[in-house]
Amino acid sequence: MPQPDHVMALPVPETPDLDPDMAALFAKCEEKLGFVPNVLRSYSLRPKKLRTFAQLYNELMVGESGLSKLEREMIAVVVSSANHCYYCLVAHGQAVRKLSGDPELGEMLAFNYRAAKLEPRQRAMLDFAWKLTKEPWTMGEPDRQGLRDAGFGEEEIFDIADTAAFYNMSNRVASAVDMMPNRDYHKQDR
Repeated sequence: MPQPDHVMALPVPETPDLDPDMAALFAKCEEKLGFVPNVLRSYSLRPKKLRTFAQLYNELMVGESGLSKLEREMIAVVVSSANHCYYCLVAHGQAVRKLSGDPELGEMLAFNYRAAKLEPRQRAMLDFAWKLTKEPWTMGEPDRQGLRDAGFGEEEIFDIADTAAFYNMSNRVASAVDMMPNRDYHKQDR
């Protein structure tokens, strides 16, 4: 039996009062994806936070970086796996499927990224993101050196840390408000 469209546990405006640029973002999502991601619908409860969230997301996930879009999505999935964040596992698992062309990779990363056949660079990146998520107090120079040894530069190391930290924050917000992924994600890129 299909589940009702549950966005989050808090009320979400049916027609949010958005500034023109945020309304354009919603329209662009409808055009490109066929829906507005529930994370954006959730943040519409607090329009200033919506703008901040969207700007930071865009900078981290599509901004200039030595990390590929796929690598950034892989970090999102592995961090979300460590945090058991259902919303991000579904949404970013779909992005991994789409970007990689591999219908299994997103699920492998979600359940146990160590089971995936990855390049040494990606393995080092995900090991770093996992450790930063699970034991942040243990991070040190050997962890950064491990990334350097795998071929990452200083700016890329910062980008890995920044992306992992963003998803740790996002996972906690999504879990706290019972944010649910759009059902469309489940059937895409299978």
